[in-house]
Amino acid sequence: MAEAHDDEFSRYVREARPALRRTAFLLSADWHEADDLVQRTLIALHRRWDTLRQRDKIAGYARTVMLRLIISDRRSHRWSREVLHDLPPEPDPSPDPYGLVLDRLLLMNALAGLGPRQRAAVVLRYWEDRTVEETASALGSEGSTVRSQTVRALASLRASLRAQLAADEDPADAAGLPRDPEGNAEDAPGATPAGP
Repeated sequence: MAEAHDDEFSRYVREARPALRRTAFLLSADWHEADDLVQRTLIALHRRWDTLRQRDKIAGYARTVMLRLIISDRRSHRWSREVLHDLPPEPDPSPDPYGLVLDRLLLMNALAGLGPRQRAAVVLRYWEDRTVEETASALGSEGSTVRSQTVRALASLRASLRAQLAADEDPADAAGLPRDPEGNAEDAPGATPAGP
């Protein structure tokens, strides 16, 4: 009996792990944290495996466990975690035909700026294409709460993406350099001369 139990759970892990890992990454914005989150979710599932009757609904239960784990983690570490004020330096991307990859990175960076519940609402509503009611059920909240969190999260995402795109288009704006009336940042009063 125990061997059949382990075989069934092992088969479930092989099938579900990739999807769980992608969802965990969208929620945490960090692959290492996503791997830990998947592992903890699978441990919680293994503990309850014998009591789970409806095997066709395990995916939803696993996502609910994962959401609760990350929200609990973020809530308990809110005041004790180190907060970075700047991103680590990364090389400038070379121009290439993979513009979608850059767009995805910009979106992931903007998603990382959201709070855990807003990020969870956006991921469930738009990445997993769930209804408001399904999202509310997974988050353990009301539909109106999901709608308001989604609206606020989308507004934050739009503002963040606009700021990132503006910084990419005009480095002078990103550096905060003043402009002269003709739009030349280096000729403005107080700007550092560009040449010798």
